[in-house]
Amino acid sequence: MWFFARDPVRDFPFELSPEPADGGPPGPWALHSGRKKATGSPVSIFVYDVKPGAEEQTQVAKAAFKRLKTLRHPNILAYIDGLETDKCLHVVTEAVTPLAVYLKARQEAGGLKELELSWGLHQIVKALSFLVNDCNLIHNNVCMAAVFVDRAGEWKLGGLDYMYSAQGNGGGPPSKGIPELEHYDPPELADSGGKAVREKWSADMWRLGCLIWEVFNGPLPRAAALRNPGKIPKSLVPHYCELVGANPKMRPNPARFLQNCRAPGGFMNNRFVETNLFLEEIQIKEPAEKQKFFQELSKSLDSFPEDFCRHKVLPQLLTAFEFGNAGAVVLTPLFKVGKFLSAEEYQQKIIPVVVKMFSSTDRAMRIRLLQQMEQFIQYLDEPTVNTQIFPHVVHGFLDTNPAIREQTVKSMLLLAPKLNEANLNVELMKHFARLQAKDEQGPIRCNTTVCLGKIGSYLSASTRHRVLTSAFSRATKDPFAPSRVAGVLGFAATHNLYSMSDCAHKILPVLCGLTVDPEKSVRDQAFKAIRSFLSKLESVSEDPTQLAEVEKDVHAASSPGMGGAAASWAGWAVTGVSSLTSKLIRAHPTATPAETNVPQRPVPEGLPAPAPTPVPATPATSGHWETQEEDKDTAEDSSTADRWDDEDWGSLEQEAESVLAQQDDWNPGSQASRAGQPMNPNQKSPESDWSGWEAEGSWEQGWQEPSPQEPPPEGTRLASEYNWSGQEPSDKGDPFAALSARRETGTQPRPDSWGDDNWEGLETESRQVKAELARKKREERRKEMEAKRAEKKAAKGPMKLGTRKLD
Repeated sequence: MWFFARDPVRDFPFELSPEPADGGPPGPWALHSGRKKATGSPVSIFVYDVKPGAEEQTQVAKAAFKRLKTLRHPNILAYIDGLETDKCLHVVTEAVTPLAVYLKARQEAGGLKELELSWGLHQIVKALSFLVNDCNLIHNNVCMAAVFVDRAGEWKLGGLDYMYSAQGNGGGPPSKGIPELEHYDPPELADSGGKAVREKWSADMWRLGCLIWEVFNGPLPRAAALRNPGKIPKSLVPHYCELVGANPKMRPNPARFLQNCRAPGGFMNNRFVETNLFLEEIQIKEPAEKQKFFQELSKSLDSFPEDFCRHKVLPQLLTAFEFGNAGAVVLTPLFKVGKFLSAEEYQQKIIPVVVKMFSSTDRAMRIRLLQQMEQFIQYLDEPTVNTQIFPHVVHGFLDTNPAIREQTVKSMLLLAPKLNEANLNVELMKHFARLQAKDEQGPIRCNTTVCLGKIGSYLSASTRHRVLTSAFSRATKDPFAPSRVAGVLGFAATHNLYSMSDCAHKILPVLCGLTVDPEKSVRDQAFKAIRSFLSKLESVSEDPTQLAEVEKDVHAASSPGMGGAAASWAGWAVTGVSSLTSKLIRAHPTATPAETNVPQRPVPEGLPAPAPTPVPATPATSGHWETQEEDKDTAEDSSTADRWDDEDWGSLEQEAESVLAQQDDWNPGSQASRAGQPMNPNQKSPESDWSGWEAEGSWEQGWQEPSPQEPPPEGTRLASEYNWSGQEPSDKGDPFAALSARRETGTQPRPDSWGDDNWEGLETESRQVKAELARKKREERRKEMEAKRAEKKAAKGPMKLGTRKLD
């Protein structure tokens, strides 16, 4: 039945390369690289071709096949599958490289370290101890050709062809018949025909000495070369000499040799060997021991081989997190090992674990993830960020732990470029508004402003127009000085996102108010920002055709490149603010805005300094930065916002603003104080405090409800009534001469004095006064003043006290 005949080699589930690999073992076995047909996973395949007339050698090969199939030990070459036919033998093992090839490649790369060699020799000695002490087997072929290295850098003992029983029930050692292997035989075999008194491990320990010599010095030319240790480390030389001693009875047992090398100061007493031994027994370790081990592991990973970290440490870390409840301690070493992975490997092995970690309720885990986000954010795609990570991260904004809130804010710098429209412009802005308005920690409010300035370019045009000016203006009134600096730098960093109208009417008035800030750092940054905005306005004023170019980014869609430009202009890194934040939180864990004094305006000499006014812990919910705009159209646009102002970006603390308004040098009360007149504490000053112009209401309200004032002396001509254009004859006299006859009764203006001229720059009642009526009134006042001046010159009386003459 010929159709039932099948070729077993063709049906073999593994595929081998046509040519054998370099550096294969001497003898009849040929080492090929291969892969599993079903999965494509790499393997190594040892092939023996049965030849006529080599029956003895074929029996040795079949015995090796059987030994490898039945022996299972972590330090012995792992058997996967095999095939035995009349024509060939196939032995499939884990993917390995001959030791000689591995050492040569590592030396050429300049990365071979004694740590690797110490652990490799430890593994070979441990395998010999298992064979001799546990299995009563003599390997009889320990040499460089019998050692292989897997992809993790683990050394495996192979070459089981000539193994025999130590009890002698299976006959003596088989004949090798290979000259390359005979010079590894101990001298007592040749001198006494193998009948000398010795231990069962004596021959293998001699061959181990030959292996150690070859590892450090290269191929062994002859047995006499063993007398010179060469490059063998000094800590290993005494134990090496015991192995190659002439007396076979003095050669140590493999277990005793390991114990000697692991003694303090020994060659195998190092952090690398200890780490490997712990990982081998990690399943039986106590949780406290695992925690301590993972905490110390990241310090040592830099000195460990890359292959070892990728293929041995990483699987143990993933297993410890998945099944061992290791928690946050595995994150630092996990991300450190992740640097050695390719992008594809990172996506397959680490990203699924990271996504699962974000759903954890463990605070230590969450803060570690936020701190380490920079190491894995590049491997996260946008759908994963928006659907699986961001919904968990935003819970950190509401956490009662300030450290988690701070790290959550800082993580937005990395997440913002990957967020979709809803998460970035709605959800994130809602949380930022609440943090900047209500967070009890000043440094966190500062970091929120810093972060908003850096991600401003990612926001949509409508969100930028609605949010940035209000948010940064609010920050400039924060009682925490670094927050005010952040607000100024936020304006500067996003200067290309504002229209020229907003620069002139909204931003510059706020910045000018900071030029008298108590903190010099705030003043310095304010002046710098003012110069920047003024230069833009001046350039557009000189050449109006530049307006389109200057405002090209105002209505542009979000652009990541703009964020980088803003960050480089400002020079305000989150890391710098972060260190300040941690110090302040540690030094004042309970500090709140309620305990922070509002910065005071400078007070003239001779006057007592006003008492500091505490800021309320929770801002008034009725205040908003954009309560009443000068332009009604702008106010209508703001009212259509998606509740940005409803999140209380409004006035920081209204009591603080009332204090600042009373102390402002621009208000009439301050002028009265300088003139020696006490200021009425119940008097409401006009809208002259630039630092709180938005929170105090509209400009019109200030002009329509002035407080009662004493009228000036009869005949006094106001400044608004002069013809400042210079068209009147110059011989009319000094327009300020009338002030010499005026008693100083106050410096407050009349209620209607500012409305007599055409102040088109402000939207006040002056817009309702016609220019023709103003000219007629000025002419009447001029004639009246000339009559008064002529009368005064005729009287030539003494000057009244309390006045001064102006030239």
